[in-house]
Amino acid sequence: MSTSLEVGIVGLPNVGKSTLFNAITKAGAEAANYPFCTIEPNVGVVEVPDERLEKLAVMYKPKKVTPTAMRFVDIAGLVKGASKGEGLGNKFLAHIRQVDAVAQVVRCFADDNITHVEGGLDPLRDIEIINTELCLADIETVEKRLERLQKMIKGGDKKAQVEMDLLVTVKAALEEAVPARRVIDTEEKAALVRELNLLTVKPVLFVANISEAEVADPLDNPYVQKVCSYAAEEKAAVIAVSAKLESEIAELPSEEAKEFLAEMGLQESGLDQLIKASFKLLGLITFLTAGEPEVRAWTIKKGTKAPQAAGKIHSDIERGFIRAEIVSFDELMAVGSYSLAKEKGMVRLEGKEYVMEDGDVTYFRFNV
Repeated sequence: MSTSLEVGIVGLPNVGKSTLFNAITKAGAEAANYPFCTIEPNVGVVEVPDERLEKLAVMYKPKKVTPTAMRFVDIAGLVKGASKGEGLGNKFLAHIRQVDAVAQVVRCFADDNITHVEGGLDPLRDIEIINTELCLADIETVEKRLERLQKMIKGGDKKAQVEMDLLVTVKAALEEAVPARRVIDTEEKAALVRELNLLTVKPVLFVANISEAEVADPLDNPYVQKVCSYAAEEKAAVIAVSAKLESEIAELPSEEAKEFLAEMGLQESGLDQLIKASFKLLGLITFLTAGEPEVRAWTIKKGTKAPQAAGKIHSDIERGFIRAEIVSFDELMAVGSYSLAKEKGMVRLEGKEYVMEDGDVTYFRFNV
C-alpha cells in the first residue's frame, strides 16, 4: 500500500480531535476497510476508499487488490499564545510545518460534561484562535526573510525585489489575520516563497464535530452553517462528522459497520468522507493498474504526465517509457472487458506529454 502526503489533524483541546484520530486508528486496527499501521505514536495510515477497485477486482479476479493510502498526523492541541511557545506551542507549530495540509476539527456540539477550553461554544472563535496563532508564527518567518532580502537588494540582487514586494503584501495580510494562501494565489507566487514553508499557505479542510443525533442532517446545526459560511470565504471545504459515532463505528466489523450506516440513512462513514476530502485537498488523483496478479490504485498529483506516473510504479518504467495504453474506468465498465474496450477503440495510446486523468486504467509500455 503506497502512502501519499500527510494531513495534520489540528484543533483546540476538547473539540474531539483525538477522538476522531483514535477512530481512524481503531478502524485501521480492527476493520478491514482501514488497514492501519503506526509509523510513530501519532501517525496513522489508512486506505483511501475507492469503489472502482472492487469493480476491477470482479472483472480481473486478481490475486491481490492494493488500495492507495493517506497519512494522518494527530497534532498536539493548541492554546492561545502557541506562537510564543505557550502550552505545546512550539511542538504544535513544528508538526504543522511538516504536514502538507491541515484538517481543523471544530466543535459544533453542546455537552455540559465536556468543558471547553475557552468557556463557551463558539466555533468561529475557535477557528480564529488557531488562525491567529498560525498568522503570528508566519509573521515571524516573513520578517526574518525580509531582513535578509534587504541585504540582497543592496547587493544588487534584482530577483530579491520581486520576492520582497510579495512578502510585504503577505505580511500586511497576516497582520490582519488573513492567511497567506489568500494572497499567494498563483503558482508563480507560491514558487517564490516555497522555501519559507509558511503555515497559512497550507490548504485547509474544516471538520465540524457534531452530535450523533445530527449526522443525518448536519446543516440543521446553526454552528455548522456558520463554519460553512466562514469556509466559503476561505475557499475551503467543510465536512460534518460525529467523532463519537465514528469511534463506535470503527469498533464494528466491516459488514456490521455497513449495516449500521444504512440504518442511519448514511451512504458512507464520516471517516470515508474525511479521507476522500483530504485526498482532494492535497490535489491528488488516482490512476489504476489491473491484471490477474494485482489490481492497484496509485496516487499522483493532478497534472502529472504519463512518464512520471509510470515512475510511481518503478523508476525503470519511467526511464524506459515508450507509451501508455489507457482506457477510462467508466468506459471500461460500460463495455465490460478490456478486450471489448480495445475492439471499440476506447483504449488510447498516449505519449510522454499526456497528462494523467483520475480513473485512467493504465498499462505502461517501456524498454530498458
